[in-house]
Amino acid sequence: MKLLQIKLVSSILGVNDTLAAANRELFREKGVFVLNLMSSPGSGKTTILERTIEHLQHQLNIGVIEGDICTARDAERIAQKGVPVVQINTSGACHLDANMIASCLEDLNLDELDLLVVENVGNLVCPAEFDIGEDMKVMVLSVTEGNDKPCKYPLMFRESRALLVNKIDLLPYTNFDMDALEQDVRGINSAIQIFPVSALKDEGVEAWCQWLTQLVRRKREK
Repeated sequence: MKLLQIKLVSSILGVNDTLAAANRELFREKGVFVLNLMSSPGSGKTTILERTIEHLQHQLNIGVIEGDICTARDAERIAQKGVPVVQINTSGACHLDANMIASCLEDLNLDELDLLVVENVGNLVCPAEFDIGEDMKVMVLSVTEGNDKPCKYPLMFRESRALLVNKIDLLPYTNFDMDALEQDVRGINSAIQIFPVSALKDEGVEAWCQWLTQLVRRKREK
């Protein structure tokens, strides 16, 4: 029985990887940089996305795919920023996969985009396991979640190219240890970029946006 389960998981991931490769080739042809934004629920990733759009919308053409189990609340927030947004409701699935992304791309004009941000379903496990054809995965961790998460959920940190540590304005009210976090994260992924931010206060967001802009423009120039 255990062997059958392993085969099933391998088959699902194999099919997904094939579809992700097709997505990636399409994004390469269009010159669109794709960011897979991941976190647990309540980390503030939608607010970070709002701030990122505010900083970059006059420099880059941005599109967004919102992934949630249900409701369109996050998509409605993003739409108010004046960028094209598509909502995917997974009806219970705890992550987005390559097929879900492919199915909604016709609702976005990729020829007009520089950056496509996919806000994944809030979960610290499954989103890291599924390639959707992105250029990079980025993780958000809030200080209210505690600095022990890298050791508990190492795959998320291993797969991410950048980590945004959000809600730093609340540091005085928590026992969050930034030094311990960085040590644990670097032990898992020595190349990861770490950005302490407060999306609510718009602190540290500019540094994140400058770094992201360089990556987007680099792809456009290829």
